[in-house]
Amino acid sequence: MSQEINEQELINHIASETGVDVKSIQMVLKYEQKFINDAKADKKGEVDIDIDDLVDYVLSKADVKLDEMTVEEILDIEMNYLIKKGVAGYLD
Repeated sequence: MSQEINEQELINHIASETGVDVKSIQMVLKYEQKFINDAKADKKGEVDIDIDDLVDYVLSKADVKLDEMTVEEILDIEMNYLIKKGVAGYLD
């Protein structure tokens, strides 16, 4: 179902869409991955991530100097990229 994701391609895509520097994008994605890894899967093995909780988590990190809208934009563009690549989707 899923294709291999080229992380550098993803980061470059987000940077070109947002104008945010690569290091900031990498930081947001690193914290996002930690949040997802710590989330509990349901009986089907799926993880339901609340975007507001995720954004709050990322913004709570002292080294993140981005505003809420920018973090949301990074995460939205990443999700759209992953959906196009067939590796992510939304739960109904």
